[in-house]
Amino acid sequence: MTRSASTAAPPTQATEPGPTAGRRSGHRAPGKAPWRDRPLRRITPWLFLLAPLALLVAFTYVPVGNMIYFSFTDWDGVSPERNFVGGDNYTQVFTRPELFKVFAVSLYYLAASVVQIVIALYFATVLSFDLRFRNLFKGILFFPYLINGVAIGFVFLYFFQDGGTLDSVLSWFGADADHAWLGSPESANTSLAGVSVWRFTGLNFVLFLGAIQSIPGELYEAAQLDGATRWQRFRHIIAPSIRPVLSLSVILAISGSLSVFEIPYIMTGGATETSTFVIQTVKFAFQFSKTGLASACAVVLLAIILLITWIQRRLVPDERVDLV
Repeated sequence: MTRSASTAAPPTQATEPGPTAGRRSGHRAPGKAPWRDRPLRRITPWLFLLAPLALLVAFTYVPVGNMIYFSFTDWDGVSPERNFVGGDNYTQVFTRPELFKVFAVSLYYLAASVVQIVIALYFATVLSFDLRFRNLFKGILFFPYLINGVAIGFVFLYFFQDGGTLDSVLSWFGADADHAWLGSPESANTSLAGVSVWRFTGLNFVLFLGAIQSIPGELYEAAQLDGATRWQRFRHIIAPSIRPVLSLSVILAISGSLSVFEIPYIMTGGATETSTFVIQTVKFAFQFSKTGLASACAVVLLAIILLITWIQRRLVPDERVDLV
């Protein structure tokens, strides 16, 4: 009896609840409000957003608002007087044939955008595999996008001039070297669109390459074990994965083809029917001192780009792709 009593378990002593007991049981200490009820913590995220939102409003929405206001006036860009003319500027935009005629020039750049997307997608797919000197080729493809557009315009201006670099290279192969590449509308617009292909292919290449490299490697290994060819891997793995990026590239291609400016402005100044809608807008503002009409042109161009983007997003909505 004595041994059994000594080995019996001692009675459990009542202990005070620790500081974490209430937290574990879901109760908070009395007198302390949750963090959402504290005013400073509630406004902290907005304090971090204050600076970027202020810059966004100051340099984006305020200028757009001023542009819309100027489009209803006859302001010349210099005089402090701004007379309200209503929708007269918009009437001129839609009734002057030379304004919407320049949209035909955008078709050249739209076709060039399709070419550059195809080229960028091809090289991004090829260089995503393990190849020799692939980092060198990545740099070569992306390098033109890093060069200033004005510098590119002057370089290709000498490249396409009579007796220039292109004519010298063609003469080595016995081709006719006497050709005015920027002398006719068709040849000039094709040449300028080719320059845009050379310059902007690197941007699409980087977008596609980043999307392809984000695909899990296990999918490629499984496809390789199943005996899938590279075309089958591209069709069933790569293409569905990069669909959102491809949709973004299409939006950028359409908006970019409508707002081309620096390359044709530097190389031809809009001559030989190479003028774009943006070049016409700049001429209205700074050459003819019709800032009100130029603002109306800019508003119309913005509305067209937003409309095309909305239609494209409705026809090809973003789909969540889950391959794993």
